[in-house]
Amino acid sequence: MVAMLGPVAAGLAGTLLPAAGFYPAAGLTTLGLGPLQSLLDWPGLAAAVRLSLTTGFLATFAALAITALFLAGWSGTRAFRALERVLSPLLSVPHAAAAFGLAFLVAPSGWLARLLSPWLTGWERPPDIAVTQDHWGFAMAAGLTVKEMPFLLLMALAALGQSDATRRMRVAAALGYGRVAGWLLAVFPSIYAQIRLPVYVVLAYSMSVVDVALILGPTTPPTLSVQIVRWMGDPDLAMRLTASAGAVLQLVLVGAALLVWRAGEGAVAFLGRRWIGSGLRAGRADAVARPVALGAAAIAAGSVLLGLLTLGIWSVAGFWGFPDPLPGGLDLRSWMRFATGGGATVATTALIAAIATGLSLIFVIGCLEAEHRRGKALSQKGLWLIYLPLLVPQVAFLPGLQTLLLSVGLKSGLGPVILAHVVFVLPYLFLSLGDPWRAWDPRYATTAAALGARPTGVLWRVRLPMLLRPILTAAAVAMAVSVGQYLPTLIVGGGCVDTLTTEAVALASGGDRRAIGVYGLAQTAAVMVPFGVALIVPALVFRNRRALRG
Repeated sequence: MVAMLGPVAAGLAGTLLPAAGFYPAAGLTTLGLGPLQSLLDWPGLAAAVRLSLTTGFLATFAALAITALFLAGWSGTRAFRALERVLSPLLSVPHAAAAFGLAFLVAPSGWLARLLSPWLTGWERPPDIAVTQDHWGFAMAAGLTVKEMPFLLLMALAALGQSDATRRMRVAAALGYGRVAGWLLAVFPSIYAQIRLPVYVVLAYSMSVVDVALILGPTTPPTLSVQIVRWMGDPDLAMRLTASAGAVLQLVLVGAALLVWRAGEGAVAFLGRRWIGSGLRAGRADAVARPVALGAAAIAAGSVLLGLLTLGIWSVAGFWGFPDPLPGGLDLRSWMRFATGGGATVATTALIAAIATGLSLIFVIGCLEAEHRRGKALSQKGLWLIYLPLLVPQVAFLPGLQTLLLSVGLKSGLGPVILAHVVFVLPYLFLSLGDPWRAWDPRYATTAAALGARPTGVLWRVRLPMLLRPILTAAAVAMAVSVGQYLPTLIVGGGCVDTLTTEAVALASGGDRRAIGVYGLAQTAAVMVPFGVALIVPALVFRNRRALRG
């Protein structure tokens, strides 16, 4: 709890004080409303607030709606299993890589426009259409939707096994409800109660994300979180007070949005009860809802996959004029430059991810083992505490955390960045490993104890070897989370720690598509390698033990 919540609490304190005018580093020790007034004087504030709210709500609602309809219409079918196998690996694709891929795919000069031009569109040159970085943030919301939908789907699948869906659907079918309507009325309430916190995380993240906003979001004005980061990097230290006031506003917006969403849950529950009471079966809705849900899920998966393919093509493209569907030749100079100068960046990324994951793994296994030995299951309040670092906007406490670290003499570097990554890695690791750890049959421990093994011996010689696959899979998820961290690396590292993610996002303003393609693919490879290890190592270790390989 200290490792996970301590930096959040310290960071919030370090943000609230400068927001009130107290910032000794700039010679300001008098409390006042100057930072708030400076924030209110910014002409883009209203538009930035609107963007934060609209993109957050739109992305969260769309991701949840696609997930619910896809499960309602197709769970248990071959199409569902096939698309599930495609969507699951997409969860590990970094947000920045997915955003770049989508931008390269749907931009006016993107691959889709090239494939359709000029034979269908008649375009001989890229049209002047703001597809990405549009004023309303629709491209940003779309990018967040396709990236967060796999996350909610996997959370819902984990909850599906505890919802008694089969018997509920039999009762709904016996009462005359169609597949989609019956699932939404009988099964979805039980599942949503279990995935409510992940939905809140998606809403909070979508409202305050920075890297996706820099790639797909509008620039005049940008989202509030992006503007806060710009103020943080301003040479004028007084602007950090404005940044702190903006961070407090971002925190208030997220809190208000969560309350509005919670009220919306009550409204939807009321309408659902009215629907049930009306006796309306809506069986014909299946003919429309099922194809729409399958198409939306397929588009979400296909856009990420095609986006990665587009990054791959650009990374080796020679001259590629519009509207040619493919480049005129291959050019490996971007990869050669990356091989020459990118080794240090890859090493730094891997080092931070490995240490942050290792520390988090020690904490999580210790916590889960203590939970097992004491016979105390995690309560709902404990689950809220685990999710808290994911619910608080990063931009709300990371600036304050950096200020406090500097005030106690911890300068920018790998150490503070690793500690910042642990804050976000640890919750995902706990959530990934918790269910497999608790599902382990305790009779193995009883048998080992009967043979004279102590609890520590049971842990090291029985439990950990048997849980090798879920441990490695959870570690792979944790490393993917670390690799994708942009804001903690940028702010806590003071811009002095270069990772694949910070370098890729920095290239967004340059427009070098070939270099962006290289770094986007390198990011994706960096998160895929641990998953490959999680698959290969258990297969090799347990090659003579069939039951432990799967």
